[in-house]
Amino acid sequence: QVQLVESGGGLVQTGGSLRLSCAASGGRFSSYAMGWFRQAPGKEREFVAAITWSGGKTSYADSVKGRFTISRDNAKNTVYLQMSSLKPEDTAVYYCAADWSYGLAESLYEYDYWGQGTQVTVSS
Repeated sequence: QVQLVESGGGLVQTGGSLRLSCAASGGRFSSYAMGWFRQAPGKEREFVAAITWSGGKTSYADSVKGRFTISRDNAKNTVYLQMSSLKPEDTAVYYCAADWSYGLAESLYEYDYWGQGTQVTVSS
């Protein structure tokens, strides 16, 4: 059983930056691909970014390409999401998730464990 705890959310102005962290415990972190998803009020949860177990490959939603960067530190059991040039439409609860796989999944149904989420609000 893997436990995931996100942190780093908050209120930021348009054009600002935030770095989200997701700390994992209870499992072998380096065995999991990791992903970030987000859910805005009244909308479905959507894919944001993913990274393979080694960190060698990444994938991004078109809406965040060039602005967000996913990374991981297996020694610290932590995955990060660096968000820059934030827009009001990035406002959502951001979730990290773990996928017991060597692949790079963009579907939330591929993920086995989820964190509780952290709120990101971008003011205009």
